[in-house]
Amino acid sequence: MALEFKQQLKLSQQLVMTPQLQMAIKLLQLSRLELLDTVRQELDSNPMLEEVQDSVSNELLTEPAEILRQPDDSLTKEVKIEEKIHDAFDWNNYIDEYNAPGKINFEAEKKETPSYEAFISRTESLNDHLLWQLLMTGPSKEEEDIGSLIIGNLNSAGYLDVSVEDISKISGSSAEKVEKVLSTIQTFDPSGVCARNLSECLLIQAKQLGLHGTLVTDIIQNHLNYLENNNFRAIAKVLKADMREVEVAVNIIMGLEPKPGRKFSDEEPQYITPDIYVYKVENNFVVVLNDDGMPKLRVSSYYKKNMGRGGKIPNDARDYIQEKMRSATWLIKSIHQRQKTIFKVMESILKFQREFFENGISFLKPMVLRDIAQDIEMHESTISRVTTNKYAFTPQGIFELKYFFNSSINRTTGESLASASVQDMIKRLIKNEDPQKPYSDDKIADILLNSNVNIARRTVAKYRDVLKILSSNKRKQH
Repeated sequence: MALEFKQQLKLSQQLVMTPQLQMAIKLLQLSRLELLDTVRQELDSNPMLEEVQDSVSNELLTEPAEILRQPDDSLTKEVKIEEKIHDAFDWNNYIDEYNAPGKINFEAEKKETPSYEAFISRTESLNDHLLWQLLMTGPSKEEEDIGSLIIGNLNSAGYLDVSVEDISKISGSSAEKVEKVLSTIQTFDPSGVCARNLSECLLIQAKQLGLHGTLVTDIIQNHLNYLENNNFRAIAKVLKADMREVEVAVNIIMGLEPKPGRKFSDEEPQYITPDIYVYKVENNFVVVLNDDGMPKLRVSSYYKKNMGRGGKIPNDARDYIQEKMRSATWLIKSIHQRQKTIFKVMESILKFQREFFENGISFLKPMVLRDIAQDIEMHESTISRVTTNKYAFTPQGIFELKYFFNSSINRTTGESLASASVQDMIKRLIKNEDPQKPYSDDKIADILLNSNVNIARRTVAKYRDVLKILSSNKRKQH
């Protein structure tokens, strides 16, 4: 069979991702902070793009001309310097001192300068805090090396992640020496640091409180499993102790810190800046985009004028300018399109979830992406990109736009409920329960059924896990 080349025409339709469309999709799914970073990078790399600075107000611009036109004599009065320089001032001494090299001290201008620590922006870490205490004990070179290894192998909770044998091998010191240094560090602040497990951490704190050999240390050493399940009667039976004494000991244990390194955590809080605001004005809701901090962009007028004059510009330079100008124009249009789309989506959400904005989470309705997509005539994927990592400030609080999309929970009669509303009902039921007789998952399901909400026990357990609420036997208090 002979091989040969042939040409044929074929008509077909396919989606072509133009650069402008790619940029629009990319900007649509960015969060507010990511969008600001992208805009800043474009400002740095694209000379055709410039930020519109806040111009001087018209009043300030016209003020000098208005003053010149005013006939008031007080404005044209000659300004005279009333203060005179004292003839007794020693100018020679001043000039000599001013021109002298080195540090100059003026006693008259002496002020209290801020300390060096005032300029340090970072907080002290757990490692720094422990190393400082170790050096204060005056350790030998070997002890300092062992202590540095121990402190360097602590996790964020303040627990030691490696064994004594491993530290002994790395440092070349005996296990007895490592244990001695470890015992010293365990007396440092914060109390309970350098423990190898929860039991040892709580024991260290109990001993530092002078509770060694008491009911507290006995429970920590041997009966933490009963304590985890709030089975105080089993503890009292095994230890042959009075129930009241067990409760006092348990309250002391509950006041101890299970994660000593927590207060030295270097995790920065993540502050949320809403992309959009929803305000209630009289009986209506108003949607307002948040443009605070967003640079106002425009194409550079300088390059536009030079290109329009038709002067002699090399072809490669002209191509570069035109490419960057197109990129700047696409970016500006894409940002406007992004803001417009977010606004339309928020208006549509407001239309579907008006009762939520007026009355709270209990009135949230089940809704899916298709509902909003059909309402504003956009694709579901576009709605998904718009609602990801975008936040709205509402009369009920700050919520991610994804929050308003919930699966439905059937009622015995009437309309369905949103899953978030059911979770809120479970949360309120547990909050108002009797601490000595907490509701089981079956009981919560029965109560919800009486409230016209048909939900299974396993669904209650799933929602309880989502809300990070313990089971009934662990919530029970004596």
